[in-house]
Amino acid sequence: MKSPARSSSAALVFLLLFFVGAFVSTRLLNSTQTRTLVGTSAQDSILNTIASQSYPHDTPVLPKTPPKILEIPLNCTALDLTRTCPSNYPTTSSPDHDPDRPSPPTCPEYFRWIHEDLRPWAHTGISKATFQNARRTANFKLVIINGKAYMERYRKSFQSRDTFTLWGILQLLRRYPGKVPDLELMFDCVDWPVILSKFYTGDNSSAPPPLFRYCGDDSSLDIVFPDWSFWGWPEINIAPWENLLKQLEEGNKRSRWIDREPYAYWKGNPAVAKTRQDLLKCNVSEEQDWNARVYAQDWSRESKEGFKQSDLASQCIHRYKIYIEGSAWSVSNKYILACDSVTLIVKPRYYDFFTRELMPVHHYWPIKDDDKCRSIKYAVDWGNSHKQKAQAIGKAASNLIQEDLKMDYVYDYMFHLLSEYAKLLQFKPTIPRKAIELCSEAMACQAQGLEKKFMMDSMVKGPAVTSPCTMPPPYDPPSLFSVLRRQSNSIKQVETWEKSYWENQNKQS
Repeated sequence: MKSPARSSSAALVFLLLFFVGAFVSTRLLNSTQTRTLVGTSAQDSILNTIASQSYPHDTPVLPKTPPKILEIPLNCTALDLTRTCPSNYPTTSSPDHDPDRPSPPTCPEYFRWIHEDLRPWAHTGISKATFQNARRTANFKLVIINGKAYMERYRKSFQSRDTFTLWGILQLLRRYPGKVPDLELMFDCVDWPVILSKFYTGDNSSAPPPLFRYCGDDSSLDIVFPDWSFWGWPEINIAPWENLLKQLEEGNKRSRWIDREPYAYWKGNPAVAKTRQDLLKCNVSEEQDWNARVYAQDWSRESKEGFKQSDLASQCIHRYKIYIEGSAWSVSNKYILACDSVTLIVKPRYYDFFTRELMPVHHYWPIKDDDKCRSIKYAVDWGNSHKQKAQAIGKAASNLIQEDLKMDYVYDYMFHLLSEYAKLLQFKPTIPRKAIELCSEAMACQAQGLEKKFMMDSMVKGPAVTSPCTMPPPYDPPSLFSVLRRQSNSIKQVETWEKSYWENQNKQS
């Protein structure tokens, strides 16, 4: 018979060995789990999250590497020494190779008009002879070869239009080095289009000259391009669009639509067009109030007084703002549409590169050109009686401007337009004998005053870290007809409402 003392000793040893073994096994198990959770890259995110929560010192979180931004400094010293453009500009940009780069967005709807503007040459292409025919009214020829720009000037433009148009194209080359294809183009900086479609219709007609300019109309074939004011208009102190767009947005915040003056506002130069002089008749008088407050702008006087009364961001204080063309289209359309006010557009003849996307009663309110005063009065009365709907119209327009007309998309429009245009050329671009090479240094280093300031403010710092937006498909005939019909029907609906309004007013009087 075993003694109680020996039995107790054996039991004690067994328990001691049991606890030691359990302790060691637990530590080994924890160690194995830790190595499995941390060391196996194929585990899913949940396991990795558990591991990092349990042992954060073992699994540091590695942030994504931000895209490397290359800046191209303005090298005026080198220009002074060599009198030539720098030779070390980057010639390639490869954001497409970045695996973390998001896919580019689809371009805004108005990009589809690029296909329509280039349709006259879709089947024939552009021969050298056809191209040369565009020289007749052009201010300059621009050639791009291997990402470098060369310009042959034929005649100086009004003010600095040609200067800032060329500056804008140079910034495009800085933004997308190596992406803009070789090309030659002719540019006319005058307002009104000159390539009339009636001369290029019929089976035996020749191809129209490809001439770039700032606006077009339904009877012309000029190729529409963003205007110079996107990079600044020093003669009347209008800042580059990127900065001004932010100022306009801030100006909108200072004045709610409902708190603004319940009238239609316009301020501009009436001397440039008869239709503007006619608009002055709609101003308030002792005999009649057409709900309009219109003012003649004296730019000469304004310049002498330091442009104190022409701050665009401070002019968003009326519920309604009037857009009316001058000698042709006016650059003022984007500033007016950005105001959160209901834009009253007097029936236009011309369009620029983005305004064909505008839809009546959604983005703006149409005004008759042959009965302006009564049309404006009705529009303001309607808006003041339908405040929520009126605010929605103003907001839709300013949202379109803020989102679809930011400088990223302006550059992308230029890029896609020039890329599609270059595909049509049936000749190899060459540098003209009288051409000069252009670069940012050649233009900005010698500039002075507001011209230099606006160039520096609008200069692209370096290649974009993203690719251009993705072009939407061209319109097919039914879809284009649908857009045009909707625009036309919306205008007719307003005219019907307006007619009924005045008939009721006449019955009451």
